[in-house]
Amino acid sequence: MLITYSLTIPLTSGASAQIRYSISEEVKDGTVVGNIAKDLELDLSNLKNRGFRIVPGSTETLFQVNQNNGNLYVNQKIDREDVCERSSVCLINLKTILENPLEIHYVTVEVLDVNDNSPNFPEKEKRLAIYESALPGTRYPLQAARDPDSGQFSIQQYKLSPNEHFNLDVKDRGEDRKIPYLILQKSLDREAVKSHRLLLTAMDGGKPPRSGTSEINIEVLDVNDNSPIFNKGLYSVMLKENAPLGSIVIQINATDLDEGSNGDVIYSFGNEIDPKLHELFGLDRITGQITVKGLIDFEENNNYEIDIQASDKGSAPLTADKVINIKIVDLNDNSPEIEVTSFSNAIPENSRLGTTVALISVNDLDSGLNGKVICSLIEDLPFKVMRSLQDNMYSVVTKSELDREKHSEYDLTIVAKDAGQPSLSSVKTIRVVVSDVNDNSPEFSQSPYTFYVTENNDPGASVFSVSSLDNDINENALISYHILRDDVGNENKWASFLNINSENGNILALKSFDFETLKTFQFQVVATDSGTPSLSSNVTVNVFILDQNDNAPVILYPVSTNSSAEGVEEIPRNVNAGHLVTKVRAYDADIGYNGWLLFSLQEVTDHSLFALDRYTGQIRTLRSFTETDEAEHKLVVLVKDNGNVSLSATATVIINAVEPKEAFASSDVKSTVKYEEENSVTFYLIITLGSVSVLFLISILVLIVMQCSQNPDDSSKSLQDVNYDGTLFSSEEQMHSICSGLLILTLLFLTQNLPF
Repeated sequence: MLITYSLTIPLTSGASAQIRYSISEEVKDGTVVGNIAKDLELDLSNLKNRGFRIVPGSTETLFQVNQNNGNLYVNQKIDREDVCERSSVCLINLKTILENPLEIHYVTVEVLDVNDNSPNFPEKEKRLAIYESALPGTRYPLQAARDPDSGQFSIQQYKLSPNEHFNLDVKDRGEDRKIPYLILQKSLDREAVKSHRLLLTAMDGGKPPRSGTSEINIEVLDVNDNSPIFNKGLYSVMLKENAPLGSIVIQINATDLDEGSNGDVIYSFGNEIDPKLHELFGLDRITGQITVKGLIDFEENNNYEIDIQASDKGSAPLTADKVINIKIVDLNDNSPEIEVTSFSNAIPENSRLGTTVALISVNDLDSGLNGKVICSLIEDLPFKVMRSLQDNMYSVVTKSELDREKHSEYDLTIVAKDAGQPSLSSVKTIRVVVSDVNDNSPEFSQSPYTFYVTENNDPGASVFSVSSLDNDINENALISYHILRDDVGNENKWASFLNINSENGNILALKSFDFETLKTFQFQVVATDSGTPSLSSNVTVNVFILDQNDNAPVILYPVSTNSSAEGVEEIPRNVNAGHLVTKVRAYDADIGYNGWLLFSLQEVTDHSLFALDRYTGQIRTLRSFTETDEAEHKLVVLVKDNGNVSLSATATVIINAVEPKEAFASSDVKSTVKYEEENSVTFYLIITLGSVSVLFLISILVLIVMQCSQNPDDSSKSLQDVNYDGTLFSSEEQMHSICSGLLILTLLFLTQNLPF
């Protein structure tokens, strides 16, 4: 499309004017740009006589003026990129002249760009070499494409062919310059893919867009990241005794997926090989060929195991090890041949006697007695060889019951022995696998379980676990666990706060335990296998809560309302040294070191006058009062337990030194108060001992009644039927366990909770 803009300026003779037109590049020859005469308002009738022409210049051949009508038209095809190269605005300036009279006019023609050029890469093929150890995120700059067009027709985007290892990032450098970068997004593996071929496409902004491509060939460079691999999982060879020296025993072969020296493999004997083997066998380091080096004697040794090591030649060599099993064959003319014609390599452990395991046939190339063969089994196993009605045919059958848990498989060595003198024989080994039947219940590793859990445990965390084994295999040995909660009426309320992982037996506590509230409880866990029908067993779990130092000492005297206490004591001024002033009483709900209290003076007005017993809390005078001593003294006592992180409380004792008469009057009141306190302590002790004793007697009576009411037949049946629960306890064991627990609780309660 041609778009023309014109500007006309009226001028007098000899004057000049400037006119501007716009035209797209690549228009056809003869395309009219504009009419100069009309735009200048010239007399068209006299135009030819005035000699209207374009002044010669570098671009005058691109345009011509029609002498008759003043039209400016394209004289030849205009390529904007040739005329203006990469200028953003392409202007062609023309000078036109009219003679008689002389007039000079300037005409500017703007050549508009069209999308007539495709993006072009400097290289149609780009080669990169990247080590397979390169890290994801590494950037590789690529050469940018070029497009002679400008503006929207220049290169607008780059695209990379889909792949899983690389993506593309484009940086805009301005002035129609966009630089592509190749980014590694997934690690390379030369052994999986040695090279990658990508296609980079540059596209301009035309409609439709033009594009150019460049092929990126990436070579993945090797890193020594592969060990040599032997071509066989098992190397086993038969070697006749007295084999000639230099005879090839076996050729081993290992390959390395790396290349160059990283993939070159050499062989050597293992470091722990018996020195005698070096005398019998030789190894070629390059080819891996094992040859006979010494005398091979079947009677001396009929089997050799040689450790072979394959190493690559990398800077940090990688190695692989393999055991070569060499079986030595005794020399005989014609040994009997054994062939297994039918074989059941797995039979159930509950198979009936006489079940056929294998059918074998024997053959000896000799004749007469030398060809008459008798078959038998070498070992005394639950199988036997029976002659068939057909000649040279035998069957291997079971002769006794099988138990997979004792023997899961048998290697049956069948011996075929001829009647020659000396007799020649041959052997054949078949492996019989005994398949499982669900005939074993799960067995717990302990019975009963005893666990110790520290109080203040995190709710929802695993506190302990139970485990069991089932001698069966596969589904028959797949065990699931659950906590027994069948007896709704007597369900242990603490078991309801436990949850068990049915797969691994981990037991989680859904709440936090408090030693001061609960010290022990028990519950039962049932383990059930997945066989058909399933078998199960149960176990009793005894849980003992362990104390933590989570209780601060409580001051009993002086009377305490929180963590501190204050009391006032009056003593006569005439007391002697060692006089008992008072005693700070405290207790701690914890046990052991956590509840062991120590007393110390945190603050005292006169260190020379009073002393505090570290263990009893008694405050005594160190000397007699003098006339210069103050009448009132303040003592701050710190009571601290012995936990790892000790807790403490303080008590303030005010001691007033008074005249003897005043002291006697106050001592009567104090003795009354102390007598009442001691009575309350005694009453507290009697109530505690009585409650524990009653609880102990009730528990024993309940157990005796339960034992007496139990049916003797049921009792003996439950004891004999171990497949039903597996962990039943006798009444004596239950009584002993409960009595022991009650006795421990009684002692703990008496030693820790009495305010002495």
